[in-house]
Amino acid sequence: MMDSIYLAWRYLNYNKARTAVLVTCITIIAVLPIALEILLNESERQLSLRAQSSPLLIGAKGSALDLVMNSLYFSDEVPETITMDAAQQVMATDLAAPIPLYIRFTARDFPIVGTSLDYFDFRQLKIAQGELFAMLGQCVIGAEVSQKLNLKPGDYIVSSPETLFNIAGVYPLKMKISGVLAPAHSADDLGVFVDITTAWVIHGLGHGHQDVTTTTDSSVILKKEVGNVTANAKLMQYTEITEENIDSFHLHGDPADFPLTAVLAIPYDEKSGTILQGRYLKKEIPYQVVQPKEVIDTLMANIFKIRTVLDAVIMIVATATLLALVLVFSLSLRLREREIDVIFKLGCSRATIARLLSAEIAIIVCMSGLVCAGLLVLISYYDQMLVRNVFM
Repeated sequence: MMDSIYLAWRYLNYNKARTAVLVTCITIIAVLPIALEILLNESERQLSLRAQSSPLLIGAKGSALDLVMNSLYFSDEVPETITMDAAQQVMATDLAAPIPLYIRFTARDFPIVGTSLDYFDFRQLKIAQGELFAMLGQCVIGAEVSQKLNLKPGDYIVSSPETLFNIAGVYPLKMKISGVLAPAHSADDLGVFVDITTAWVIHGLGHGHQDVTTTTDSSVILKKEVGNVTANAKLMQYTEITEENIDSFHLHGDPADFPLTAVLAIPYDEKSGTILQGRYLKKEIPYQVVQPKEVIDTLMANIFKIRTVLDAVIMIVATATLLALVLVFSLSLRLREREIDVIFKLGCSRATIARLLSAEIAIIVCMSGLVCAGLLVLISYYDQMLVRNVFM
């Protein structure tokens, strides 16, 4: 038997291209459905776990799925905005603790999450390096942001403009990194967290500028009167908030009217949560309250329907590929008739020839099995990262 295996191995080693094609085809057939199952199960786990830990979300009336995906998983689909007054209303009910969320901007393709310090306590996020943001213009980054961009406390990250030409004059904000979060194995690993006021500054609702009453540059003065100085468009707006200029930063308007994408409401008990939901059932109220778990359960039900279709397609493709492999082996036997005839004339029995061919197939299947095992180990090890970066 060992002689048959040796001869089969020498033959396959000589026909490297043919062997590689066969191994690749068998590997794809075996890996694809199992890998899909692993990733779908992990995506279901991550989606469900984060949704179950988020009791209620309050946002503008519209797509509940967009609201949940943006607020919990920081997706690019930004829902209609509400105002800070919505969070104040939740606080006034004394039924739940509100956590404001403003998730609209990005920094080097990572989502900027404007929120409060309560968010870190609620998500049980721990600081691995540095500390939480303590002043306007600081940020805390997730573990994967730190790893992928090679950033640490004391470094800077700049917000990305929404458009190349910003007519409104909202400049990118250079933010100092005050801390790096420990890995949470969730969407929080990909976030750049700032205070809600910093998010409003990025939006352009607040800015800082030179003190025109003390400046020596006369070119920025449009008109100077007793008790009043008017500056022109040349007056510099800061794109970095430091200890020296933080006092010059101010918001324009009433903060209660400033935008949020959602309010994460944490009811004090089950009864309080039920009462709070009831208060948003009136048609005249411009907000909706959703339970993320219900939204994600509906989403997963649809995904399972799609998975059934995918499984059927994979089975059809696998069957077609197996038939193609049988055809390849059959054609290979036809092409090797003279070779087999020579082996037979040398005194080998038909059983010996069958063992040689069986050994070739066995070696190809074993090689494919080893490749499959390696790929599945890698997919299982990196499934959380793959789901966050590809599926979410």
